[in-house]
Amino acid sequence: MTRRSETYRPSTDPPPFVRLASHPLRWQVLCELVKSDRTVTELMLLLDEPQSLVSYHLRLLRDGGLVTTRRSSADGRDSYYAIDLLACREALQGAGGALHPMLRLAPVASDCSRTRGAGRRRVLFLCTGNSARSQIAEALIERMSDGTIRAVSAGSAPKSLHPNAVRVLRRRGIDISANRTKHLDEFRSERFDAVITLCDRVREVCPEFPSKPQLVHWSIPDPALEGATDRASYPAFERTASELETRISFRLPLFERTSIERRSTHGQR
Repeated sequence: MTRRSETYRPSTDPPPFVRLASHPLRWQVLCELVKSDRTVTELMLLLDEPQSLVSYHLRLLRDGGLVTTRRSSADGRDSYYAIDLLACREALQGAGGALHPMLRLAPVASDCSRTRGAGRRRVLFLCTGNSARSQIAEALIERMSDGTIRAVSAGSAPKSLHPNAVRVLRRRGIDISANRTKHLDEFRSERFDAVITLCDRVREVCPEFPSKPQLVHWSIPDPALEGATDRASYPAFERTASELETRISFRLPLFERTSIERRSTHGQR
């Protein structure tokens, strides 16, 4: 009797990521959240859909672990939604492997060398005090982009540099102890490729820039408010730095793609 060889049999049920992301409206929501954190009202306007429908699909994405939400620090009645890119990457990799082991996707490393010939991209990070979040983001993106991105930071009401921002970056081999804090008015006339607001309050007062940069919002709580002393708030600074590292790592390939598309456009003229 000949023994029948075993063959690989994928599951007949689509993986959760496929079921969630394949819906056209949910896919549009995810695409918008890749660009920037959004409120329900913003998504309604961008997608031209009623609030009840947008909220319904956001709830499904949140329950599925692909989207997170945070109460706005500017208006406590509102919330910002953000895509969890780490969770999406893991789910997408697993979805390929569920169909066939050889289809499990591997993450693509960012190649910053591709943007060197196109000139340094300029990014402005904004928060209220320019004492922590924006200072950390400025230092991290310059390090993580291998110098291909020139970053500056400012605030709408600058305060002194927070010692925990210095400490959390020193642990990563970056020294910002000599940095000064700056008002956003210093940069209103300068050219930027992107302006990234890290504070819900500063987003409300962010001015227009003549260079028409890409406007991005990352709703990140102020770590200085999460402890009565510097020692008590330090863990919040670590969480903030880790979140910024994740967000920046996923943003860098978008800068590269924009740079490549711009060079391609110029080459066709």
